[in-house]
Amino acid sequence: MLTRSDLAVTRVRHSLKFRLLQVKRVEPLTPHLIRVTLTGDDLHDFESASFDDHVKVFFPAPGADKPTLPSAGPNGPVFAEDKPRPVARDFTPRRYDRAARELDLEFALHEAGPAAGWAAQAKVGQYLGIGGPRGSLVIPTGFDWHLLIGDETALPAIARRLEELPAGTRVAAVLEVADPSARIEFDTAAELHAVWCYRSDSPYRGDALLQAVRDTYLPEGDGYVWAAGESATMRAVRYHLCTERGVDKSRIRAASYWKQGAAAVHENLDD
Repeated sequence: MLTRSDLAVTRVRHSLKFRLLQVKRVEPLTPHLIRVTLTGDDLHDFESASFDDHVKVFFPAPGADKPTLPSAGPNGPVFAEDKPRPVARDFTPRRYDRAARELDLEFALHEAGPAAGWAAQAKVGQYLGIGGPRGSLVIPTGFDWHLLIGDETALPAIARRLEELPAGTRVAAVLEVADPSARIEFDTAAELHAVWCYRSDSPYRGDALLQAVRDTYLPEGDGYVWAAGESATMRAVRYHLCTERGVDKSRIRAASYWKQGAAAVHENLDD
């Protein structure tokens, strides 16, 4: 396909740093989503160039008030040999305010696990560690249209993208959540068409989302698709769009943010 130079997707690398941060605010957004605002002087040089960046979040061990953080070695993180590795999960930097030294992370309470368990009891003054982002994939905003697809785990990235898109941008968002109580409001100047579907209406996980994607109109022109959520569902979404709807593989970024029955899964999906 012909590619306009102004629509080139670019990669940006960042220096790997690990930061010990403290909880400043805890705000339940829905019964299924909690926003935690972290603060600390370590945020003075934090960088996040793309809406779907991810940081590695390190949680304190049971009974400890602070997590044990690795150091940055020449080939990545280096963990102390005399201590157990901390539990870590990937999260989207939802909002960053350098002047205020604030970083917002949003935790989906969709499954039992260390991250959801910690978020459910999060209190002001507690500590978390973060590492990264190590890099950003910057997707231009100037496409003729955008399609954003995801479940609860993708809501922070989708909400950030919608805030960052210029006024008048044509964008559709297809979103699967547990039930209507999990819906959030988006702050955007874009021309947004949002489709919400609910797992409570379908006997099988992902069926409602895939059917909603099948029913979504794809306009003419240069468009870009971003999708993230449960691994098997995102693979089915990507396969449908590329093989049945003619979306070029260079114009879709699909990621597994989690996998049914597995822990700590975060991977990009491609051939």
